[in-house]
Amino acid sequence: MSMPADHSSGRISWRLGTAWAVAAIALSVSAAYVNSLRAPFVFDDLSSVLNNPELRAPAFSPSPGTTLSGRPVAHLAFALNYAIGVDPWGFRAVNIVIHILSGVTLFGVIRRTLRRPMPGDRFSEDATPLALAAALLWSLHPLQTEAVTYIVQRVESLMGLFYLFTLYSFIRSVESPRPARWQASAVVSCLLGMGTKEVMATAPLVILLYDRTFVAGTVRKAWQQRRGLYLLLFATLIPEAIFIAGNGLGRAGSAGFGTPVSPWAYWLVQFEAVSRYLRLSLWPHPLTFDYGTLLVGNPGGAALAASVVVSLAALTLFAYRGGRHAALGFLGAWVFLILAPSSLVPVATQTVAEHRMYLPLAAVMVFVVLGVHVVAGRRSWGPLGILCLGSAVLTGVRNADYSSAVTLWRDTAEKRPGNARAHCSLGFALYSAGGSLPEAISEFEAALRIQPDYPDAQNDLGMALDRTADRSGEAAQHFREALRLRPGFAEAHYNLGIEYTRARRIPDAIDEYEAALRARPDYAEASNNLGNLLCATGRVDEGVKRLETAVRLNPNYATAQYDLGNALVQAGRPAEAIGRYEEALRIRPGFPEANNNLGMVLCRSGRMSEGVSHIEAAINAAPQFAQAHYARGVALMQLGRKDEAVAEFERVLQLRPNDPMASRMLEMVRASR
Repeated sequence: MSMPADHSSGRISWRLGTAWAVAAIALSVSAAYVNSLRAPFVFDDLSSVLNNPELRAPAFSPSPGTTLSGRPVAHLAFALNYAIGVDPWGFRAVNIVIHILSGVTLFGVIRRTLRRPMPGDRFSEDATPLALAAALLWSLHPLQTEAVTYIVQRVESLMGLFYLFTLYSFIRSVESPRPARWQASAVVSCLLGMGTKEVMATAPLVILLYDRTFVAGTVRKAWQQRRGLYLLLFATLIPEAIFIAGNGLGRAGSAGFGTPVSPWAYWLVQFEAVSRYLRLSLWPHPLTFDYGTLLVGNPGGAALAASVVVSLAALTLFAYRGGRHAALGFLGAWVFLILAPSSLVPVATQTVAEHRMYLPLAAVMVFVVLGVHVVAGRRSWGPLGILCLGSAVLTGVRNADYSSAVTLWRDTAEKRPGNARAHCSLGFALYSAGGSLPEAISEFEAALRIQPDYPDAQNDLGMALDRTADRSGEAAQHFREALRLRPGFAEAHYNLGIEYTRARRIPDAIDEYEAALRARPDYAEASNNLGNLLCATGRVDEGVKRLETAVRLNPNYATAQYDLGNALVQAGRPAEAIGRYEEALRIRPGFPEANNNLGMVLCRSGRMSEGVSHIEAAINAAPQFAQAHYARGVALMQLGRKDEAVAEFERVLQLRPNDPMASRMLEMVRASR
């Protein structure tokens, strides 16, 4: 008489294995990426996240002209993150969590696949450790840093999570006696992925190929058995098409067949790109943040790369068509299909990008792990463990390159010396960090030697020259050249407006700020400067409206809050001005000018004690602030504290010896004592 099988112990063992694997992935990824948390926003993080006004409310909004354009789910994910706080630490922490969840989901996909009949009994017994090894290698691989540490590339990793969870839900649906809920999960996940990044369009086809390879045996049987599910999965392409169409089909001219990069030139370089991705998967050096608009420069190298890629594609097709090696064929199809959208649709801003390998890398790591296991059997755990540890160390080393914009761009410029954007970005990082202006200027000039018609480099060089005493007069000509190369370049209009203001060409400055706002209506700084000029020329009501627009566009813009307070005083609305000065001080505690002007308005409103307190706070923050000493002298005179008032006016004259107002007030106080 046979005894019944004890299925409960098997379930407990399965759950314990899952728990340990999840913990291992979470702890390992956290340790590898912890040194990235304090890295700053870089490159597209600034325009798409930090300075994106449409993220200031958790809305399902398009964020036009940014990496989030036409990707409403990605936009919503960033908007919710933004609502919590704008510290890059918070954004990277969420990116790391997404990556951990992706690694855990990949573990589930691999383990359940290895336990299916198709791969045979060779791997099913060791499905859990093999799946863990592959998921760890994928999660810890340094090639993944761009998709995790570069904040805005959450669009890639979040799409990857939805992609993997769609596949995982499908696998659970074919294993479950009640598949409906898992099928619904697959459709919802697929839909969310479509709203995150366009590469998700390949997911329904990949699911069908998985079904054919590991479940049904043929595409026909897969379709017959699950026609309803596939109709729903492919239907999710409709909203994706709507998102793409709503974004103008070309991501504001940065992608599509209307870009300056010809399709043939782009397709030729993709052979080198794909071969580079595969090489970096096996030997992740050198990793490069930005390849620029790399095109084919060496026909011989391009031919070799093309032969490698075409051979691998042919082997994939052969393996997939042959029953014995269909699983290997699926791994190849996974790589080529997921890379297909970014390889076939021209992208003008970057022809090669490492983050595109985020999902395809999974197939490479599965191939490596299973290959090592085939050769070494259970002796493979040691080598695989060493590979995981080495990957984690290399990821930590790579994350250190993100510690500052200067470090990241210097590394990029050294690796890609012919990349004009890398030199320009390094120059801008040096300029923004208050580094060496001569070095920044040298980098901008290097960018222009490589690409003379580079408007950003012309604009940035103008800004750096403007800060250089002996070359400041050259700045305006570079701003004008930037505008010649790119009419409607908002930043160049803005910078030229500053130059004209300094030269007292006020009508010309107003025209430039207005042009900047026509090109970029959300340009808070341009609206603020225009408002100040309008107030200065007597158009106070118009100026107040422009300043209110600047504050609405960026409520945390302390200078705009302060300038609006000044304009409201000028407009005879002191009660409203008080609120603006207080808001400026909330944003920037210790703001001397805001404290001083708030103090003066409070004194005029009869709130002398509060007013003097704010003026004194301004003096404490800036002891050489002559205007605050003058304001305190006036307030003390009104309070009858004439000796102290005399001391304040004398202090003003020490700081500004020819100040007529201070001299007059000093005489008045002395005469009245």
